[in-house]
Amino acid sequence: MAATSFRSQISTNKRNSILLVLIVLWILIVLGASIGFLLTGDWTGIVGMTVLALFLGALMAAGSYFSGDTLVLAASKARRVDGTSAPQLTNVVQEMSLAAGVPMPAVYIIDDSAPNAFATGRDPRHASIAITTGLLQKLDREELQGVIGHELSHVRNYDIRFTLLVGVLVGSIALLADLFLQFTFWGGVVGGRGRRSSSSSGGGSGLQAIVFVVAIVLAILAPIAARLVQLAVSRQREYLADASSVDLTRNPTGLESALMKIAADQEPLEVANRATQHLYIVNPMKKLSDRGIGLFSTHPPVLDRVNRLRAMYGQPPLDAQAVAALKGLE
Repeated sequence: MAATSFRSQISTNKRNSILLVLIVLWILIVLGASIGFLLTGDWTGIVGMTVLALFLGALMAAGSYFSGDTLVLAASKARRVDGTSAPQLTNVVQEMSLAAGVPMPAVYIIDDSAPNAFATGRDPRHASIAITTGLLQKLDREELQGVIGHELSHVRNYDIRFTLLVGVLVGSIALLADLFLQFTFWGGVVGGRGRRSSSSSGGGSGLQAIVFVVAIVLAILAPIAARLVQLAVSRQREYLADASSVDLTRNPTGLESALMKIAADQEPLEVANRATQHLYIVNPMKKLSDRGIGLFSTHPPVLDRVNRLRAMYGQPPLDAQAVAALKGLE
């Protein structure tokens, strides 16, 4: 039953994540097509602006693909370690890498007493794992294996590339919408459409007005909708990594205990920020995330994650006392 449970969860989360990425891509295409029609009024503009929107996304993706992990590690003040400077950590990462069937990633330590960890990179051959000193001090070996298994699952499942793709698409939507709104309020669109509409039929002017309103609404709402989908993708990938970690370690209690310890720890991670918070195994922005368990949360509630793990090995959900201890710490 346990194997069926986590494999079913893995399949479900993969399907959900792919669907969410397709939604973000669709938002980008629709926004580009609407702006193209508004600017030109014909299919040439629609196709041209759509291609431009996709090219913009591809260009941003190329930059993030080759340098994104370096920037994240630098911003997190992570230092690289090896078997000499961090033997236990390196041993666990090597052990879990063999279990996952992926090359051993570069291992980094963040000098911070708040327990947390994240993985970054573009693929399994160019991956890195960063662990705080607090995680090493406060977790035992089984709990550490669960966390490393979670992070290596992000690597093995290509979540590190997947979330990069979604982030770039969302950024492209925001940039395209911002440029369009600025151009509109400068009068370029309004003036241009006004001159062309004077020589067009009433029906054409009406259509142009409708498209103009639709494009404005899309430019305002598209970045918000895309961001919500990005957060939903992030939450789905956390569920997926939890289930995959169980597959690697064959020990759901290790990850369960680790999640509860990390969530219950009240120390904020000083180097974390809104741009990197989604990478961590548990949201490090504790002061800002005490009630952030809805649509705008980067992570699923820890209580939900723990209960899903417990269900995998036939255990009931957490009792009232344990729930009270975790409440508000997700």
